[in-house]
Amino acid sequence: MPAEAKADSKNARPASQPTPRPASHAPTHPAPHPASPPLTERQEARRRRILHASAQLASRGGFDAVQMREVAESSQVALGTLYRYFPSKVHLLVATMQDQLEHMHGTLRKKPPAGDTAAERVAETLMRAFRALQREPHLADAMVRALTFADRSVSPEVDQVSRQTTVIILDAMGLDDPTPAQLSAVRVIEHTWHSALITWLSGRASIAQVKIDIETVCRLIDLTTPDERQER
Repeated sequence: MPAEAKADSKNARPASQPTPRPASHAPTHPAPHPASPPLTERQEARRRRILHASAQLASRGGFDAVQMREVAESSQVALGTLYRYFPSKVHLLVATMQDQLEHMHGTLRKKPPAGDTAAERVAETLMRAFRALQREPHLADAMVRALTFADRSVSPEVDQVSRQTTVIILDAMGLDDPTPAQLSAVRVIEHTWHSALITWLSGRASIAQVKIDIETVCRLIDLTTPDERQER
C-alpha cells in the first residue's frame, strides 16, 4: 500500500458502500446486497467525481500519474474524505475499473452482440470491451496494475470487478440461472481475458493473438451449453 495511504488506512470506506460476497460464492446475476443503505445523492455525486478524476489522471499518465492529493484536488473533495471512500490508490483504481466495466456493460446492452451461439456472442463482447480499453492504454495499464498489486484489503473492490465481468459474460450468453459447469467456464474465460490484457499491455501479444485466445477459450461454453443452432 502506498505510504500516503497507510497513515489513513484505518479510515474505512463509508458505511453506505456495500461489501460484496466473494465472487466464487456469489450469485452471478447478483441479487441486491442487503443491509447497507444506498449512498445519498450528495455522496454518490462525490464518489462519481472521484472516479472521474481517477480515470482522467490515469488516462493521461498511467498508474504513477494517479496521486491521491491530485485526485482530491481535481474532484474537489478533502484528502481525508477521499481516503474514507478509498483507503489507497490501489483501492481507487480497482474501483475505477469496476466503474469502467459498468459503463461498458451499458454500452453493450444498447448494442448486443450478434453471434449465433453463446460462445460467439461472448467472444464478440469481450473483444469489444478489449478494444474500448485499447483506446485508453494508459488507463487500462493503471487499472490492470492495480488489480495485480491488490492484496486482501482490496478484496471487496476486486470482487466487484469480478462480479461485473461475470454479469457481462452471462448477459452475452443469455443466461439468468447458470449451472455450476457454466460458472466454471465463465471463471476460466475471465482469467484468460485478464491475462490477455496483461500480455497485450506488456507488448508480449498482438491484438490478433488476443482475439485468437479469446475465441479459443470461449469454446468452453460449447461444452456446457447446448448448440443453439440445433435447438432452433
